[in-house]
Amino acid sequence: MTMENPAKPLHGRVAVVTGASSGIGEASAEHLAALGAKIAVLARRAERLDDLVARIEKNGGTAMAFAADVTDSAAVQRAADQVEAELGGADLLFNNAGVMLPAPIEELRTDQWRQQIDVNVTGLMNVIGAFTPQLVRTAGERGVADLINTSSIGAQNIFPNFAVYSGTKAYVTHLSRHLRVELGPKNVRVAAIEPGIVGTELQGHVTDDGALEWLAGSKETIEWLTPEDIAETVGFIATLPPRVNLQQVVVMPTGQPS
Repeated sequence: MTMENPAKPLHGRVAVVTGASSGIGEASAEHLAALGAKIAVLARRAERLDDLVARIEKNGGTAMAFAADVTDSAAVQRAADQVEAELGGADLLFNNAGVMLPAPIEELRTDQWRQQIDVNVTGLMNVIGAFTPQLVRTAGERGVADLINTSSIGAQNIFPNFAVYSGTKAYVTHLSRHLRVELGPKNVRVAAIEPGIVGTELQGHVTDDGALEWLAGSKETIEWLTPEDIAETVGFIATLPPRVNLQQVVVMPTGQPS
């Protein structure tokens, strides 16, 4: 009889993390590995992923990398097939890849609208489509699996110039609620995490002057969340007893009012 290691509560589980080359995804991959899970990381920047895998392995973990864009459904499916073949199938999916490009709607930045919808909605669905069969199968075999999607407080609250981004995140939250109803009876827990402001590379993609001014002002008055804060939230959700499903988790900086 093997005794469960309380320091490694995810031992024996296989976690896939998208958007893993920086920020929340990178921190979550390292944290889930520290909790004992085998990790598959997926993002576009191969060199960053290789460095992440090397760090995880140096600390005694197991990890593999897939350089792929979530908007490329064929590449995502190839990654899923390899996870199935080499790691025995995912039972934890942290669907985290995303992009934030605020701008006034009247500027008609259709390129930015399309990019946000392609990554935050279509990319999310590509990953769900590729890995849900594994989650259902492994949940049946192992008693539990987790699908955790990164949404945003923008899914609930109103921020000028963030309409398209917030609309994509409202989609993520509402989709997650529906999927929980579909997959919960099959022992697949579904959760949406809605963070407030987190210090990541997302802010570096912003070009709108109004949004940049608002972000700069908030950084002077609010201590932003860190990627590690969200990583610990992901780990907490995944280590709960199988009977417990946190459907929607809002994580806010203490000083951020909305």
